[in-house]
Amino acid sequence: MKVTLESYGGLAAAAGLRRPPDVLDSAALPEGAAAELERLVAAAAAAPPPQDSGRARDAKGYAITVEDGGRSTVLEQSDGSMSPAFAALLAWLRNRFAQG
Repeated sequence: MKVTLESYGGLAAAAGLRRPPDVLDSAALPEGAAAELERLVAAAAAAPPPQDSGRARDAKGYAITVEDGGRSTVLEQSDGSMSPAFAALLAWLRNRFAQG
């Protein structure tokens, strides 16, 4: 499974304009981490996206693209409207990318 994380918008949007997306291949992860990633992706994909309140117009947005077995799924939410399952996946990915 290949997972790509892109962020966009927000108050400091111009700072990240030229930044490439972060990409993670689960084949390069230890078995336990790959299983955790798969669980988090499944939970985020199954959770209905929350209603956008429209109150956070300058909220940062996130697109998580999951490529697995020839299928591609894009999960998109923002800081202003994010399901707990999406937030858990986003936090896990950010932590993994910060580790290098």
